[in-house]
Amino acid sequence: MWAQRLAKRTQRMRPSAIREILKLTDAGSILSLAGGLPASDLFPIDDVAAATQRALATNGARALQYGPSNGLVELREWAAGKRKGAKAEQVVITSGSQQGLDLIAKVLLDPGDRVAISAPSYMGALRAFDPYEPEYLPVDMDEEGILPDALEAVLAQGVKFLYVVPDFDNPSGRRATLARREAILEVCDRHDTLIVEDAPYRELRFDDVIYPPLFELAPDRVVHLGTLSKTLAPGLRMAWLLLPEALVDIVEQAKQAMDLHTSTFGQAVSYELVKDGALETRFPALRAHYRTQRDLLVDQLRDNLGDVLTFDVPPGGMFLWATLPDGMDGTALLRDAVEEGVAFVPGESFYPREGKPNTIRLSFSLLDEAGFREASARLARAVAKHQRAA
Repeated sequence: MWAQRLAKRTQRMRPSAIREILKLTDAGSILSLAGGLPASDLFPIDDVAAATQRALATNGARALQYGPSNGLVELREWAAGKRKGAKAEQVVITSGSQQGLDLIAKVLLDPGDRVAISAPSYMGALRAFDPYEPEYLPVDMDEEGILPDALEAVLAQGVKFLYVVPDFDNPSGRRATLARREAILEVCDRHDTLIVEDAPYRELRFDDVIYPPLFELAPDRVVHLGTLSKTLAPGLRMAWLLLPEALVDIVEQAKQAMDLHTSTFGQAVSYELVKDGALETRFPALRAHYRTQRDLLVDQLRDNLGDVLTFDVPPGGMFLWATLPDGMDGTALLRDAVEEGVAFVPGESFYPREGKPNTIRLSFSLLDEAGFREASARLARAVAKHQRAA
């Protein structure tokens, strides 16, 4: 009965593989290398409490009242100030980057439109785009990101936009070099292609190498997404779109229809937490923490699975992309892994169609040294069991 009442677009909706896997870990007996949740012990709980009091004292009823659809002006000015050449008028505050992805798809995509994506690509973006019925055109990558020649071939087919995560891509952990960014922009300029640049992990770098975001290199061609989820707290659901001026009005109208505006109270508290450079003071500790986490996981994988897994050490972010021997299937391996008490995300989940079955994504955001040691040992046992059964 109810299936007949659903809109056709719901046929394109799929559950997030990560969310489904996380359900398995709720019991606590499974060690998770699956979800990319920030480390909760880094959340500034006392600072949030103090910022809440300041927000109420400073804003009074304004923090509890309806607000402008594009967001509080002081937060928009702060977000614009993070990117060279940006203006507050180009910023729309969103309820998490996921809403920003949905808004972009809503205003740009008709059924059958083509979207260029990296292969592999962020699963959450695919789930946000899916209901608008695009055709995905995957673009191959190497260790420096999207391959310009492969992008050239894809864009020649005509696309509405390219979706890319240049800094510590989820799931691959790769970072595009400056030369690669310039090459991507050159190809997109030649084909007059809009770029949607997602930058949730940009500040989580583990070295001193800093490349400019694509927005700063081509502001008229790039939609830039920023967020506080990885650097402050995801529960705030505070993010922003930085848009070419021609897209601002229509995105704001779509935002009005969706939820009127992002929580004014949440915006006021967030602004108190980030103003006057307060956010940037958190970055050294965050980078040191996740760099240590990465090194712990890498060491344990080399000790326990060095003859099975191959991977590059990511220069930032929260994820490590690993390749299993030819013929092994990450999705099938997950069943054995769960039986052994460890979870990861199969690589196929990050492709719109057939991907590379012998790949897996491992998160290093949550466990401690003992946890990584045990999780790697359990994963090694699962791989051995899987190989015996093959």
